Amino acid sequence: MHRSSFDFPAAPLPAVLAAALSATALFAAAPALAQAWPAKPIRFIVTLAPGSASDIVARLSGEPISKALGQPVVVENRVGGGGVVAAEFVMRAPPDGYTMLVGSIASHGINPALMTKIPYDALKDFAPVVSLASSPNVLIASTSLPVKSVKDLIALARKRPGELTYASGGNGTSHHMGGELFGMMSGTKMSHIPFKGSPQAVGAVVSGEVALMFPNIPNAMGLAKAGKVRILGVTTPKRLSFWPELPTIAESGLPGYEVIAWFGLFSPAGTPSAVIDRMNAEANKALAIPAVRESLMTQGFELMGGTVAEFAAFVRSEIDKWAKVVKATGAKAE
Repeated sequence: MHRSSFDFPAAPLPAVLAAALSATALFAAAPALAQAWPAKPIRFIVTLAPGSASDIVARLSGEPISKALGQPVVVENRVGGGGVVAAEFVMRAPPDGYTMLVGSIASHGINPALMTKIPYDALKDFAPVVSLASSPNVLIASTSLPVKSVKDLIALARKRPGELTYASGGNGTSHHMGGELFGMMSGTKMSHIPFKGSPQAVGAVVSGEVALMFPNIPNAMGLAKAGKVRILGVTTPKRLSFWPELPTIAESGLPGYEVIAWFGLFSPAGTPSAVIDRMNAEANKALAIPAVRESLMTQGFELMGGTVAEFAAFVRSEIDKWAKVVKATGAKAE
């Protein structure tokens, strides 16, 4: 067969050119992949037990997000280490937007400062998505404890150093650090008793097994109003608008005392920005729905929301804040 002098067989592309074309194809496909998201259920991994504040936030916000995205949002509780177990699980998940962490003040504020051997980097291993809600903590006491105010408690704790116990939903939680901060500022010493979750810890105060706790308000408000625990104060700088008769701990003898728990969504580092932006937008829309707002606020939550950048800056500031508290109190994860 006659072959033209210009009709050469196809030669393989140089390696550099082939790599460049492959990269171009990958970047071209990225928008299509992001637009197709979500194509299957999304998991919200919660750091605390069912019925805890973070669990409530995950379920109340997850339902409208699910409807907007057209895919189920499945809430999964992975309890342990004050959020470490759940955070490590999400860190190791594929960065495709189908596994997200309902992180908190514990997993992304306190733990990085409190724990010397933590299996994740709160900033480098996660992509902040959106802040969801915050919740003040309250100081509750067993009804068998002979105190009716913060001043009474401080006086009793000074008389019985190391004898009074306070519960928490785990090391590194806001309940834990609330007690550490209280002890530092009041010059008292109390013993920390960690439990597997907030409901169990609150239950221990109700039964009198443990004297005190600094739980998130959704886990204590109903019990306090029913007289099953005695509520001594709230951890916010100002009194609550929905419970104005409840004094703050700051005004009751510890000026400057403040502990506010917060909850937000994180995705594994490397998740496409288009996916993060879409989830941020849908979460903000969900928080604006009147029924969702009412459900959260009646349980003692303050709604947050905002941009990805705002949440990222907030997380950095929380890590810095709690590093100073841990250093000042000498707190340790037992």
